Amino acid sequence: MPRFSANLGFLFSDLPELERVAAAARAGFKAVEMHWPYQVPALQMRDALQRSQVAMLGLNTPVGNAAGDFGLGALVGREDEFQQAVNQALSYGAAISAAAVHCMAGVVTADAMMEAERTFIANLTVAADKAAQAGMTILIEPINHRDKPGYFLHHIEQAASIIEKVGRANVRIMFDCYHTQIMQGDLTRRLKEYLDSIGHVQIAAVPSRAEPDEGELNYPDICRTLDHLGYDGWVGAEYKPRGRTEDGLNWLSAWSQDQSSPNSGGDAV
Repeated sequence: MPRFSANLGFLFSDLPELERVAAAARAGFKAVEMHWPYQVPALQMRDALQRSQVAMLGLNTPVGNAAGDFGLGALVGREDEFQQAVNQALSYGAAISAAAVHCMAGVVTADAMMEAERTFIANLTVAADKAAQAGMTILIEPINHRDKPGYFLHHIEQAASIIEKVGRANVRIMFDCYHTQIMQGDLTRRLKEYLDSIGHVQIAAVPSRAEPDEGELNYPDICRTLDHLGYDGWVGAEYKPRGRTEDGLNWLSAWSQDQSSPNSGGDAV
């Protein structure tokens, strides 16, 4: 089984952000990720991570300040705001030794897609060069239109095409199985086809977005596929728990007992 990380935007959300780090460590996670941790001073977050001996994998760029904003990367005329968001994310991420920043694309109208793509490519090129100086990766994530109508980036093939046009080795796909199943399906084939472009994988049940032990996706099989493909990254648990996070972690202990893959080991969680 791959290594699993806890997304602290959703998991342990009944606790303050800093306490979620320790809770994740107690549950067996060796790495975490967050959406927008900026209200917590970076040095306090760094200390919490170090105390719990947990790695921070990534965080999102701020969504923007206007009503309806859900990222700025593809929004024409707001390039300066996007780069400010990138600067904030990279500065915070570097202070806590985060590995990656997810650059959020934003919501656009159907008639603005072509210009939005050009804007996103130009913005990502600048962001990637900044991230490279900090030794960090830029992630872009297709998000489904059921949860976020009009989100610019919504297909895996679209993300792969944009990465090719950006032409920077440190720009990669955040392959969220939940979003991809809703928009496209055929996850196993897409994981195989785009593995070289994938920087992170996330999981949640479909359609509920709850623990990954229910719904229409066979996650143990998907994880075995990742092992077979040689994926050496983390798989992020980015789901909305049915109740207390601790009460819904049976999937983690069960899957961590699977020693069928050479990638599995004592530190699998």
